[in-house]
Amino acid sequence: MIRYIRPGRNRDSTIPLINVVFLILIFFLIAGTIAPRLDPDLDLVNTADLEGREPPDALVLHRDGTLSFRGNPIEAEAFMAAHESGPVRIVPDRDASASRLMEVTSSLRRLGAPTVFLVTEQALE
Repeated sequence: MIRYIRPGRNRDSTIPLINVVFLILIFFLIAGTIAPRLDPDLDLVNTADLEGREPPDALVLHRDGTLSFRGNPIEAEAFMAAHESGPVRIVPDRDASASRLMEVTSSLRRLGAPTVFLVTEQALE
């Protein structure tokens, strides 16, 4: 007697994929609710219509490592000699090296700046 064997179907099951997507969804739902909520009575300031430019009293650190103040090249020592006491603001170029930024910040602190602020841009999308 000859038995007929039916060929099996090779189906890829999508159930493991659905399980993984479901677990990722659950993870992000839980992770999103962990962050503390802001006070519901708080109205944040809208800065979308403000024109962006560096503060007039800020040092500008260019990509080549040079400093300028109000468009004129300057050294940290000369800036601190003419700067009245108070915080110092630095506007670094996006391509300026971090080591040069740390060097300038350290020298400003050593020359008497009580605090040094970095002025950056936050993109609103």
